[in-house]
Amino acid sequence: MATKIVLEGEIRNEFGKGAARRMRVAKRIPATIYAGGEQPKFITLPMKETTLSLRHTNALFELSFGEDKAMAVVKDVQRNPVKRIVEHIDFYEVKAGEKIDVEVPVFVEGTPKGAAVAFVDIQELKVRADVANLPERVVVNVEGLTDGTKVFAKDVVLPEGVELDIDDPEESVVTVEVPEDATESTAAPEAAAAPAADAAAAAPAADAK
Repeated sequence: MATKIVLEGEIRNEFGKGAARRMRVAKRIPATIYAGGEQPKFITLPMKETTLSLRHTNALFELSFGEDKAMAVVKDVQRNPVKRIVEHIDFYEVKAGEKIDVEVPVFVEGTPKGAAVAFVDIQELKVRADVANLPERVVVNVEGLTDGTKVFAKDVVLPEGVELDIDDPEESVVTVEVPEDATESTAAPEAAAAPAADAAAAAPAADAK
């Protein structure tokens, strides 16, 4: 189930860089709520609470401003490239029961067999889900998988009510393989052992003389 976050905002009537700067000095973040073909709504939100809430991927926001309320998801976040503070947020208004497309980060759990390592081929997987059931992450279990194994999009276990929404379900999401450096480190001791074995075999022949 999606994380639900309630934020109390204020309607904003000032625009431009100067106004945005004053809002940030006052610990407010300017934001815009888009709703299909309707006119966007312009608000400000408390900086601390809003910044903390952005840690949740695909959270469902209940935003209040003046006498109005809107249920929305984050569409885009603009951050200062140096200070990394949030400078502006775009929201997309949604309705209860509506299904939308979202991108969900992919994580792996478990340990592959032997020296094999799991590599994530797709960092985010596109899925479709009800706004009340938006997943924060997708987890792929690689426990015991062997070198050369691939987990395709169609094989990923999704939360109940969540559907895969990509063009190619055969696309690889996770690949399990032994890294080249691991292969080289295994081959090196074997190569070093060969001359040692040859020397040991030559020693008795020398003694026989």
